[in-house]
Amino acid sequence: MIQSSELILNPDGSVYHLNLKPEHIAHDIIFVGDQNRVEKITQFFDSVEFSTQKREFKTQTGYFKGKKMTVMSTGIGPDNIDIVMNELDALVNIDLETRQPKENLTKLNIIRIGTSGSLQKDIPCDSFVMSQYAVGLDNMLRSYLIDSISEKDIEEAFIKQTDWDLRKGQPYVIACSETLEKRIESNKMHKGFTGTAGGFYGPQGRVLRLEIQDPSLNTKMDNFNFNGTRMTNLEMETAAIYGLGKLLGHNCLSLNAIIANRATGTFSADPYKAVDELIAYTLEKLAE
Repeated sequence: MIQSSELILNPDGSVYHLNLKPEHIAHDIIFVGDQNRVEKITQFFDSVEFSTQKREFKTQTGYFKGKKMTVMSTGIGPDNIDIVMNELDALVNIDLETRQPKENLTKLNIIRIGTSGSLQKDIPCDSFVMSQYAVGLDNMLRSYLIDSISEKDIEEAFIKQTDWDLRKGQPYVIACSETLEKRIESNKMHKGFTGTAGGFYGPQGRVLRLEIQDPSLNTKMDNFNFNGTRMTNLEMETAAIYGLGKLLGHNCLSLNAIIANRATGTFSADPYKAVDELIAYTLEKLAE
């Protein structure tokens, strides 16, 4: 039995941080970072049957073209993803009354929809990026046993090509779900590596008043290439989603609307339109 100190439940029996019970979620789940983006997606739904929020975790479940879906905000960073992924898995794969893992496990489909800046000139503003692989720079996933799911050849190449300082921890690389990749892909999607940083400023090469360990790291990451696959963008969640998803047996995919191009110094003329188009694209693919 899983102890109450390990799997914490609220007085009403819901999981602690997400404030959810098993009947509150669908098996197709869309992640967004910002709680205010949840309704940017559910506004397209035919109906919303359930809604709740605790802290930054807002959840709405409803129907789009007859298919049940859940939209959830995760907040920012790998630490939040650790909470969200483990509590979602508990909802479907642990009996919350007996506190025992279920014999027959449920596989969730989880798609993250975000915005990002492109690192490559030929991935323009208003395009879509699919994270074929995620490069984790954050160390959170190293708390788990990940050798069976990580791409060691790519990790070694990344460390070598970027002259990575191992005092910051060893980067890890996780592939997306092939099932969701095939379900969502089209000629609209650019594919590549997404870097997941553990912070927004120094960890992503931003300098305000503090010097950073490697001022040229971003340039080296921009130029990282493994058998023709390049870095496309940098954010703070995807590698943690992919890693925990694979460990727990769920299908995970991360998509981004590109609203800026760092290589060309350009910004989308209408970033809201680009996000809405990615939302509509993803919903249609999930409903098929």
